[in-house]
Amino acid sequence: MNKSVNLLHLQNVPIHEQLQIEEALLRLTEENWCLINEGSPPSIVMGISGKPEELICNKHVAKHPLPLIKRYSGGGTVVVNQDTLFVSFIFQKDVHDFPAFPEPILRWSELFYQEALNIPDFHLRENDYVIGKHKCGGNAQYIQKHRFVHHTTFLWDYDPLQMDYLLHPKKTPTYRDGRSHHQFLCRLKEFLPSKSHFISQIKNQLKQTYLVQNTPLNPLIPLLSKPHRKGTTQFLFPHNP
Repeated sequence: MNKSVNLLHLQNVPIHEQLQIEEALLRLTEENWCLINEGSPPSIVMGISGKPEELICNKHVAKHPLPLIKRYSGGGTVVVNQDTLFVSFIFQKDVHDFPAFPEPILRWSELFYQEALNIPDFHLRENDYVIGKHKCGGNAQYIQKHRFVHHTTFLWDYDPLQMDYLLHPKKTPTYRDGRSHHQFLCRLKEFLPSKSHFISQIKNQLKQTYLVQNTPLNPLIPLLSKPHRKGTTQFLFPHNP
């Protein structure tokens, strides 16, 4: 069993590009990876089965366009920007002793972040990470025959105006209880001293369990042009009033 993990630390790489890198690493390598990305230019990111007309405010996009991206994994819709922190795990299934199904992966990740961040009352609530009753991170997964991805969008901070791009979805977590985005979310910056602290804690926790190898981005760029399935797309949402 290979317990080594390649660590790729990115800074302000557009989320579309990050997702393309993840897909290439998922489909073209058999190595284990942790990707950390500090921020992205503002974008809207949807799960693979998301329907823009049900999730995105047409009027808001028409007035202030943002890139709209469908990622290769499931999950909900998020607005990301320079204050979003992204952490993605790509693992061979046999690295861990839990079955690679959504709930066990979520439980493993919950414990990982509880130990890494040491934030009181940080826990998994349905498919989200919450502090108390407020969401601080959203998760999505992709599981294939021998590998899985678990990736998270953490809200270090957020722009309330950008949250207005998102409609109140038809299907929401039960614990949301009808709350607006502003009543439902919280900011990690209110619980941790700095982004660098968050990142160092993630790296330190990784080193507690895995043999970690820091990996630069440049040698990985050629993977993007190799033939492989590409589920991540960027497109314009029709926004004629």
